[in-house]
Amino acid sequence: MTLNKDKSTIGKEIRLHRILKHGCRLPLECVNYPKCRHSRKCTKECPDYKSFICKRRDRTPGACNGCDHYSSCRFDKYFYDATDAEIAYRQELIRLREGFNTSLEEIKRIGEIIVRPIKNGQSIEQVYLSHQDEIGVCIKTIYNYIAAGLFKEAGFDLIDLDLRRKVSRKVTRKRTNRFKEREDRSFFIGRSYNDFKEYIEIDKDAFIVEMDTVYNDISGPFIQTFKFLRYGFIYALYHTRKDKESMKKLSAILGDSFDIIDIFLTDRGSEFYGISDLEKELGFKVFYCDPMRSDQKGSLENKHEELRYILEKDRDLYEIGLVSQKALDLVLSHINSSPRKKLNKHSPIELMRFLDPELYARFKASGIKEITKDDIILRPYLLHDFQKK
Repeated sequence: MTLNKDKSTIGKEIRLHRILKHGCRLPLECVNYPKCRHSRKCTKECPDYKSFICKRRDRTPGACNGCDHYSSCRFDKYFYDATDAEIAYRQELIRLREGFNTSLEEIKRIGEIIVRPIKNGQSIEQVYLSHQDEIGVCIKTIYNYIAAGLFKEAGFDLIDLDLRRKVSRKVTRKRTNRFKEREDRSFFIGRSYNDFKEYIEIDKDAFIVEMDTVYNDISGPFIQTFKFLRYGFIYALYHTRKDKESMKKLSAILGDSFDIIDIFLTDRGSEFYGISDLEKELGFKVFYCDPMRSDQKGSLENKHEELRYILEKDRDLYEIGLVSQKALDLVLSHINSSPRKKLNKHSPIELMRFLDPELYARFKASGIKEITKDDIILRPYLLHDFQKK
């Protein structure tokens, strides 16, 4: 049977609807448990602790269906049932389409404005013309609120029969999920791409770092990339999870010395929503590109093309050998050592070493080293020594 879908799409579906069946009776899923030298007192701080990783369970396809080692495997298992997944998907569709994007407090605020004039015989249109800026929603939305009985729930004696023309609208029978506010994205205010352009017009010498995430599969690994525009230098952090808490761990870049960076410019991926929390703490500004406008940080996007010479798309990055920060540092060393025409045949690492020896020393200490130009490798076999034998 041909599904005509990319394997990453199928992997996402399985991971969303797979069912965990606990099978591990060990304190932790540690591969060294049978040969434990510490009386099997399992903690994640143990020097021999190594998390169990299954190519079938933790990567694509992401489920244990049909695994030959099912009966002998002592670890937790995931199963995917297409019928159960379809039912869960339909229920999720219904849930997402229920309710209103508002709150009880918002309904009360609007009710204070419109109820009295409507009770006095004015139409919704007349009230709206007088208080459009205060109301904040369109006329059709007000009709929907009245038809659904939201103002009555908020304590106002206002139903559709109070209107000069009773509108015929189907009222939902369900009373749950009446109010469902969307995620608060107020932190984008003052951090848009237009705000970024205004900021750099004032501070033309600002030190700018563009940031993004690169990955091939939802099971990881996830590469948080940074381009230091002043030098054309790319750095990256290795993550096994793609969430806000992981992406906020920026201290691995420059230690405690963040004074050199003035601006982070990134996209609106949800994993970067927490970065703005660090502004006051670490003293830099965060700006977000407009939706669907990756070209606004095109310099970093172009750098990703070089990254893909080694970390090819449609490949399992674990199998290629990208298994740790050390392996990623080797990739970055070869990319940053490559000469650039616009740098007068010099490499980004040479430019940084000349213009900012202190910053160069920090990256060198973290594992980024200069590669002789004739020894530069931009092919996947660069990570051959990191592949699991």
